[in-house]
Amino acid sequence: MDPLVLVIVVAAAASLLCWVLSLVTGDTSWVDRAWSVVPVVYTWIFAVAAIAGGAEAGRVVLLAVLVTAWGARLTFNFARKGGYTGTEDYRWAILRGRMRPWQFQVFNLLFIIGFQMALLVLITLPAEVALRHPAPLTAWDAVLAVLFLAALCGETIADQQQWAFHRRKARAGGTLEPGFQTEGLFRYSRHPNFFFEQAQWWIVYLFGAVAAVASGAGIWGGALNPSIAGAVLLSALFIGSTVFTESISAAKYPAYADYRRSTSMLVPWPPRRRAAQAEPSAA
Repeated sequence: MDPLVLVIVVAAAASLLCWVLSLVTGDTSWVDRAWSVVPVVYTWIFAVAAIAGGAEAGRVVLLAVLVTAWGARLTFNFARKGGYTGTEDYRWAILRGRMRPWQFQVFNLLFIIGFQMALLVLITLPAEVALRHPAPLTAWDAVLAVLFLAALCGETIADQQQWAFHRRKARAGGTLEPGFQTEGLFRYSRHPNFFFEQAQWWIVYLFGAVAAVASGAGIWGGALNPSIAGAVLLSALFIGSTVFTESISAAKYPAYADYRRSTSMLVPWPPRRRAAQAEPSAA
């Protein structure tokens, strides 16, 4: 079977399973539980096809190894937060409360499952591009691998800092000023883990672009090819999700408005002066 067709079949089966489980259990976080697993499966389908083809499989295998490292880290972080114990993402519960039951079920089918599971296929398509454009590894691949691992480390550090903060908050009885993490990488970005997550998938796209260019493709169809849709849609999803999450945080924590004004949303950047620091005391 063509590897892309096989990936689509596996994705359709995973989507159906997530939808049925969401109906049976009343829990809509099944896609969240699949998020760190199915992209690893998809990239290895492409990698195995490249190995079987016997022509310059190194780049696709490298991609599969890097995506596996991404998936292992994300799975560990999701598991320690209780993601596999039946805990539903709190944002779905909030949205469920804002919709009629039938509206939420349409949203569940079309967005939570349909869109997100399709997106998990799209972000792995650079591996399919590399499969279709076999070419020897280049210095650019080494640079991209280092950048991917750097982003992976950045996300690991950000998640660990956030985990440590919530552990301290729990030990303090659920209250720890200002109520949200503002130290470490969170001093330079309100969501550094989101930034590094997106960066990794943009780098995955660049692997496919390098493969296409190295095999003789030009700018169009090579450096710029349709697999960019995955990275673009992932960034759009993260930005939309971040805006929604921040609306919840702003309503919950009075100090969040000042944090918003002083700190970059995604890209790590030196913080601006806080309002209390920027204005001299009237005394």
